[in-house]
Amino acid sequence: MNTNAAATLSPQTASRPRLEYRTSPYTAILFIVLVVAGAVFAARSLVGDINSAGGNTTAWLTFVLLGIALLIALGFEFVNGFHDTANAVATVIYTHSLPPQFAVVWSGLFNLLGVIVSTGTVAFGIISLLPVELILQVGSSAGFAMVFALLIAAIIWNLGTWWLGLPASSSHTLIGSIIGVGVANALMHGRDGTSGVDWAQAVKIGYSLLLSPLIGFVVAALLLLTLRMLVKQPELYDEPHGNTPPTWWVRGLLVLTCTGVSYFHGSNDGQKGMGLIMLILVGTVPTAYALNRAMPVSAMTQFVAVAQVTQQSLTHMGGTATTSASSARTTLEEYVRTKELKPDLIGALATMTGSIGDQVKEYGSLARMPAASVANVRNDMYLASESIRVLQKDSKVKFDADAKRNLTAFKKEIDDATKFIPLWVKVAVAIALGLGTMVGWKRIVVTVGEKIGKTHLTYAQGASAEIVAMLTIGLADGFGLPVSTTHVLSSGVAGTMAANKSGLQMATIRNLLMAWVLTLPAAIVLSGCLYWLFRQLF
Repeated sequence: MNTNAAATLSPQTASRPRLEYRTSPYTAILFIVLVVAGAVFAARSLVGDINSAGGNTTAWLTFVLLGIALLIALGFEFVNGFHDTANAVATVIYTHSLPPQFAVVWSGLFNLLGVIVSTGTVAFGIISLLPVELILQVGSSAGFAMVFALLIAAIIWNLGTWWLGLPASSSHTLIGSIIGVGVANALMHGRDGTSGVDWAQAVKIGYSLLLSPLIGFVVAALLLLTLRMLVKQPELYDEPHGNTPPTWWVRGLLVLTCTGVSYFHGSNDGQKGMGLIMLILVGTVPTAYALNRAMPVSAMTQFVAVAQVTQQSLTHMGGTATTSASSARTTLEEYVRTKELKPDLIGALATMTGSIGDQVKEYGSLARMPAASVANVRNDMYLASESIRVLQKDSKVKFDADAKRNLTAFKKEIDDATKFIPLWVKVAVAIALGLGTMVGWKRIVVTVGEKIGKTHLTYAQGASAEIVAMLTIGLADGFGLPVSTTHVLSSGVAGTMAANKSGLQMATIRNLLMAWVLTLPAAIVLSGCLYWLFRQLF
């Protein structure tokens, strides 16, 4: 393959894809139809859920706040769509495997599908980073300030990096925004700023974001070298000739990997918006969304039995359930926030476990629970679940086999009751992310396709980068970890360029590294300042 200076890609290169297309009126019509259909479906589902829960749909102020919050959350997913998913289509566009307009629509559809079938594990992993006191009071002015600050900060930074054509990570940005809110909230309450964040969970997520670009670079490079040894097809390692598409099997491989990256991007990144939307819904209309009212009455018998057995296990460990429910809440909230063991912790958890079981038993099902009790029961369940999660990771606490099994079973029961995502939320996020894929994609596509390596992307390079991105994101999704599509794929392209000795455009690499380094502190400062401002306004 020719790797001399003459091979350096330029806009005049004959093999450069044609990216300037006038939007078809049919595309515009489809865009509008999807927006309207999604809005109508979401509104009807929301009103139906509230009415079936016995809530009030005439409280206009609540609905105004809810509408603004949902628009901001969906706006984040829309920006995420055209910011991140452009990476998925860059390889098929620059290898001429798919026309640009078709590629972005195709990618958008599989982003949408990925969101619809996602499990929600990533969504609630992100939520656990937020300050516990704000989650418990998410319907208050402080709760709204938190949601608005972190989402608006993430949108501003994503738009800024998109405008500069930098493939920065939306996941990275959102994590930084959450940390910024946590630090600002702690400082505003006179505490050490580091106490406002669950650092154990932040470090776990940070590792996934840190390692993903390194994995992308190294594994994509190794995969390309392996292909060279095993697959002796010269055309696979050549850059495209003019605008001619590759042979059918190469084209099929590239389309398959593009599809996989798009699907897993939707499944992983779409969940971040879902988790925040569920927080908004719990804060504004807790009667309908604080507890999973769809859980059948038959499941409540098992719920109560597991609660009773778990309380007995905790009592046998010396945690006598003698404190009041109010004192137990205070103890558990402090433990989740500080991670500091106190002598009365196990007793407080035993009290809370028994209280939750008794309340569920009294009403027979979550759907029958009175509106006045729903929010408190949900908060009790959240505190119990988070306390169990932290306790299970604390090496200072030793549980016997029965206690471990009972705590795990009880946590699953309360998570099923509180950590759920209605279909209409998935549909709304799916449409926002899918439509975002079809808008504003060109800036990032050009960066990935033209400005990382010094030569045109070959078929093998595109396939190697996409395969690694697809598998990495899929594995992260399975483990409930957020991962950056942008980092994995752009570093994968860089890795294949290095392995191919094609040369790297160091100015672009330097800009990508700067965006990677600056995203976290910039998002922290921006969201922290916005949180302080909104707290003053609200």
